[in-house]
Amino acid sequence: MAEVAISTEGLTKRYGRQRGLTGLDLEVHQGEVYGFLGPNGAGKTTTIRLLLDLIRPTEGRDIVLGLDPRRDGVALRRRVGYLAGDFVVDGRQTGEELLRFLGNLRGGVPQARIDQLADRLNLDLGRRIKVLSRGNRQKLGVVQAFMHTPELLILDEPTSGLDPFLQQEFAAMAGEARDAGQTIFMSSHVLSEVQQTADRVGIIREGRLVTVERVETLRERAVRKVEIHFDTPVAAEEFAALPGVSDLRVEGTLLRCRLAGRADQLVKAAARHPVVDLLSEEPDLEELFFAYYRDPGQEASDAA
Repeated sequence: MAEVAISTEGLTKRYGRQRGLTGLDLEVHQGEVYGFLGPNGAGKTTTIRLLLDLIRPTEGRDIVLGLDPRRDGVALRRRVGYLAGDFVVDGRQTGEELLRFLGNLRGGVPQARIDQLADRLNLDLGRRIKVLSRGNRQKLGVVQAFMHTPELLILDEPTSGLDPFLQQEFAAMAGEARDAGQTIFMSSHVLSEVQQTADRVGIIREGRLVTVERVETLRERAVRKVEIHFDTPVAAEEFAALPGVSDLRVEGTLLRCRLAGRADQLVKAAARHPVVDLLSEEPDLEELFFAYYRDPGQEASDAA
């Protein structure tokens, strides 16, 4: 079994009467990309700040890379790359000046490494930070988190503000980090971006972890839209009772439906007729995601 990079037991944070986090039991394995999903206000950023000892828990405990964040904070932060959800730095510096300063704080980062990451993200390091767009400031934050090749990357909404091309580049960087043995814990409220990078996904709702699944399992449970064009008309009755099929509509030679889970039975039924074309849209993981919020009976004990 893989060693544990992050472990929490009953981690709780209350802000007066307001709930921040309630009894979080979390386990992140070394060398995996763990997606931490939930809408704004669900407790994602609170969890991250607790892991880094930026705030203190009301109850419970957490261990990160075998260290207690409160007792061993300085030693821990040497081994972590962190990107805050609100990456704010001195705007009077250029990107190059900031990264050189942060690199020196970490004992030195080769300029070639910084330049390579900046080139991948199409980031101009010569411009002052105060004139950078939101997206370019986010690129700068990604570079400073990755540049020293930390054991653990803790990233709060890392692709926020990045265009689709750079989101793909970030996914490639995350995959390379995982292949090199680094661990990534990244929060997001967008399920589709996490599915590109994560090995496992934890979904948090109102400060509680409601499920943990492998991305492959989420895909299998997700709903996709299917459209099949036949050469001759077919009867809806042949397909209506098939496992996972819903919202079935048949208009002559055209069948449309929604399909949850495996497509085996639907494909076998369709193969009894001449098929002209078949279209299956990507699984609608967003719908699965929101299902956990509509179902108040789903509890953290279901976590895998």
